[in-house]
Amino acid sequence: MLNPSLRRWFWRLVVLAVISGGGYAAWRHYGKPKPIEVSVAEANLGQVESSVANTRAGTVKACRRAKLAPQGGGQIAQLLVHEGDRVKAGQVLLKLWSVDLAAQARQAEEQIHTARAHRAEACAAAQAARREGGRQEKLAAQGFVSAAKVDAAVSEAAVKEAGCRAAEADIAAAVARLDTARATLARSVLKAPFAGIVAEVTGEQGEYSTPSPPGIPTPPAIDLIDDTCLYVTAPIDEVDAPKIRVGLPARIALDAFPGKHFAGRVQRIAPYVLEVEKQARTVEVEVAFTQPKDLKSLLVGYSADAEIILEAREKVLRIPTQALLVGNKVLLLQEGVLREREVGAGLSNWQHTEITRGLGAGDQVVVSLEKEGVKAGVRAVAK
Repeated sequence: MLNPSLRRWFWRLVVLAVISGGGYAAWRHYGKPKPIEVSVAEANLGQVESSVANTRAGTVKACRRAKLAPQGGGQIAQLLVHEGDRVKAGQVLLKLWSVDLAAQARQAEEQIHTARAHRAEACAAAQAARREGGRQEKLAAQGFVSAAKVDAAVSEAAVKEAGCRAAEADIAAAVARLDTARATLARSVLKAPFAGIVAEVTGEQGEYSTPSPPGIPTPPAIDLIDDTCLYVTAPIDEVDAPKIRVGLPARIALDAFPGKHFAGRVQRIAPYVLEVEKQARTVEVEVAFTQPKDLKSLLVGYSADAEIILEAREKVLRIPTQALLVGNKVLLLQEGVLREREVGAGLSNWQHTEITRGLGAGDQVVVSLEKEGVKAGVRAVAK
């Protein structure tokens, strides 16, 4: 049996051991840094595309759009359409007051009738003169009339022939005057050059319509749009322009339809560079909508973005592009620790990057790289 002194020392050691064990446990629980929470994504198989997109907002445009106005000025006598009306090719849209022009056309028609009557009269006289000249020549051959009388008859016939030809020329001149009058009258009528929809009407019945002077644009009387054929014109950075070819597929996004994409195809690449700003040089690219059913819900003038697909690969290993560090490195979450690894990168766009080496399907890569404390070697857990 231990003496009292040893017994006291024994219990002191037991208490010290208990306190030390509790302190170590508390340090492990409260003093050791907690794992940082990170967002991760698994490397998986899927499609990866290489693409380029416009640098500024593009615009939906119509293949045909005409800002129409009468060729001559005048008072609007009839305005036959309203904004939003759908019209056919050749349909009359607007008429100017043209009573005087119509009267001139009728006068030209009457002048043709008069000229034709004069021609009939002159040509009939010429035929009679020719017959008379023939009779006089026969009589002269028989010695019944003098040579002077024959000459007079032949000369008279020649004069009448000239009068007939002059009457023919008068008819041609009258026809030309009629054509001119009708052309002038036609200029007072505005017709649709193609089928489409009336986007805007400027002016009202009774107002005066004035054509634009050279170099001074004025609002058109009628803005006509063919909405059966639409395309997007978008500025592409000059650095990306050499990669683009006519015929490449594209995806079109419209602010008016968030989350929806429309199929398109490159139909034209401008042969020049636009210098909107010194540091922003772009090439205009036209992308046509390839699905006719899409056009029913679109309006000319919508803002649009065009993503042109340069190349696409199916069933390749890919990761979110935001998980890629400078130097083609990623952070892997393995056994609760972040580890840095260099990978091989292939095709890439803003969404996905193809991985050619360094990762396997199912590997977890960190995508929340901007979070404070995220670096190789730290303990972490996936959210």
